[in-house]
Amino acid sequence: MKTGTFTGFEVSLRNNGVAWFELNTPERMNGMTTAIKRDLIEAITQAQMDNTVRVLVFTGQGRAFCAGDDLKGYKGGDMPGNPLVDPIPGGHDNALGTYNGLRSISQQLNTTIRNLDKLTICAINGIAIQTGFSLALSCDFRIAAKSARMGSATLRFGLLPDEGGQYLLVRTLGLPKALDFLMRKKIVSADEALTLDLVHEVVADDALPAAAMAMAEEFAQGPQVAMRLLKRSLYNAAEQDWTHALDEIASKTAIADHHPDAEEGIKAFIEKRDPQFNAWLEEQS
Repeated sequence: MKTGTFTGFEVSLRNNGVAWFELNTPERMNGMTTAIKRDLIEAITQAQMDNTVRVLVFTGQGRAFCAGDDLKGYKGGDMPGNPLVDPIPGGHDNALGTYNGLRSISQQLNTTIRNLDKLTICAINGIAIQTGFSLALSCDFRIAAKSARMGSATLRFGLLPDEGGQYLLVRTLGLPKALDFLMRKKIVSADEALTLDLVHEVVADDALPAAAMAMAEEFAQGPQVAMRLLKRSLYNAAEQDWTHALDEIASKTAIADHHPDAEEGIKAFIEKRDPQFNAWLEEQS
């Protein structure tokens, strides 16, 4: 996986295989553009395929995690960093272009995050609106700074949560609460988000990076193969009936039960010690 500063964000690889993605245009409230999204898709794909990466964390600089799409940025202009992928035309000048742009770029960013088998954490450092909100909901875990505020609020502009926000909110809140949240154009505080189960934890603003890193390192120390199989199984179970869910977890168990991590876990239990998982990864590093 390449690390460094790319279009609108920077990536570093921290201890225990934690890939830290940080949006770095605070003067634009970390607003998204096509170029940023395409570079993020590429960087996230690289992280998925890199065995040195175990957990991904997404956060932002300044007072916003991401305040939505940067409409001025879509029209061009200088952006910091070295592009990972070549630019393509915007294509939002007609209905078909908007449809294809959403399917292949905007929606693809959240799809890429959701398709990861490695665990993801969003550290919401400030405002998370529309694009930023849906990106946060695409992650497996969310920790919010006390001052964070979040919501979709697309109806305030006569627009739709077109990057999968409606799906993610129905899955998170249930249909009645999702209707209330979107139709009433809510933007909620971190504490309100915690009450609604939109985030898993709220911490003091200055404690957010450490809290996100602590959670990431906890996950990074776990048995990576079993955790990745379990993550996929949980997401699949949300869409499956009982019979298919049983068959799906059985096929994954056939892999996990015969993996060296399982042997180590059983041995550690018998010897009454903490297991030392992921020797297979250590050997490759």
